[in-house]
Amino acid sequence: MKKKLSIIDIANSLNISKTTVSFILNGRAREKRISEELVDRVLKYVKEVGYKPNSLAKSLRTGKSNIIGLLVQDISNNFFASIARQIEDRAYKNGYKIIYSSTDNDTQKTQEMIAMFRDRHVDGYIIVPPEGIEEDISALIKDGLPVVLFDRYLPNVKTDYVVVDNLFSTYNATRYLIDKGRKNIAFITFTNQQTQMLDRLEGYKKAVVESKLKTNIKEIDFYPEEKLIAEPILAFLNEHKETDAILFGNNYLGTCGLKVIRKLGIKVPDQLALISFDDTVVFELCNPPVTAISQPIDDIADQVITILLNRLNSSAQNDPKQHITLPTTLTIRESTN
Repeated sequence: MKKKLSIIDIANSLNISKTTVSFILNGRAREKRISEELVDRVLKYVKEVGYKPNSLAKSLRTGKSNIIGLLVQDISNNFFASIARQIEDRAYKNGYKIIYSSTDNDTQKTQEMIAMFRDRHVDGYIIVPPEGIEEDISALIKDGLPVVLFDRYLPNVKTDYVVVDNLFSTYNATRYLIDKGRKNIAFITFTNQQTQMLDRLEGYKKAVVESKLKTNIKEIDFYPEEKLIAEPILAFLNEHKETDAILFGNNYLGTCGLKVIRKLGIKVPDQLALISFDDTVVFELCNPPVTAISQPIDDIADQVITILLNRLNSSAQNDPKQHITLPTTLTIRESTN
């Protein structure tokens, strides 16, 4: 295996000091009054031998890695993938690279990813937090590392976050179903205490109670395996045949639910009206297309990366925490006609 060149190897080959090589490679040649001739000689040699600096060692010297850590629930989910892509583009234009991972909403995995990012000396964190991660995020903040949460927040952790108005979104969607004459409206959601899901549940309940209808809530444990989501939805629909409308708590539940509904031969919207939180191209291409609560992906991504880039600027580190709530749009399609 070919030995990886170091700054010392370059210095020895050119018969100059390693300090001089370091200054040139770190863009400090003019500051240190190193001649242009020597700078050209070092850079030409570096190009010829294909030298690549050790990014970890550089971060230890400079205190910056120019890397941002991004942790989302599932990078294959259209909502998170679209936001991650836009964050990556903005970060790159500002001199930062992104390393990211899916957490599967798993606390231990998230803790392990945060530890890995710490080892890489990332400069800032963008996190979609699972339950039970409060201490780890508080430790990052205590150590002076900027953290921006999105999609949900942690009530007991003082940090920046960007969310949507989840409560009004499901209230508005449920009211729409009621106004269309639906009287047995079910809400299918995940079993957890995360802020976004609690607010979505609260919005549904508020609309149903105001209309003096009965709530019908199905909570499902989260699993990455689609089969384990589909089975309880199937059992619920078989047990509650009076249901004439369903509001799904997110697009993962919505896509799983669509497959179950098709399997049962239920006619949409004649027998069952459907709305899902989080729009996706799947809903648009379905037959019939599915009404969805569309989140402002562009605005979310822009707000998140703007806040973090500002925090990475030392002059903004001590500014008050930003709590941003954005509106959603109810995109009406044929599943609720």
